[in-house]
Amino acid sequence: MYYCYPVYYYSAYPYRYDTNRQFPNVNPDHLYEAANETRVLMREASVVLDRFAGSKEFGKRVMSAAQKSNMPEVKRLIKSIGVTSDIDVNYNPDELRMAFISKIKNTECCRLTVALRWS
Repeated sequence: MYYCYPVYYYSAYPYRYDTNRQFPNVNPDHLYEAANETRVLMREASVVLDRFAGSKEFGKRVMSAAQKSNMPEVKRLIKSIGVTSDIDVNYNPDELRMAFISKIKNTECCRLTVALRWS
């Protein structure tokens, strides 16, 4: 038969709950703008996914360029679909990873990453 002995832990710094703590006023403007920009990124990602799902020839060209480590050609092919946002493409023998990036006032506000397994 096994016995379980309770272990008691006492913090050296007891938790103090301060009910008078002041928080700054919230401003949802940035969240609103980022959410709307992300919707644009989602539409662009959907267009790219539709192209991959609808054209084996296009997928073959992208995979061939990636196999030859021709990053500019991979980006060019993906941009040729109509992607207007910045895109960061990474690939390895197992997957293609695309990050769609949007900026508001020269500051990155949102990033949508899509990873597709291709082997």
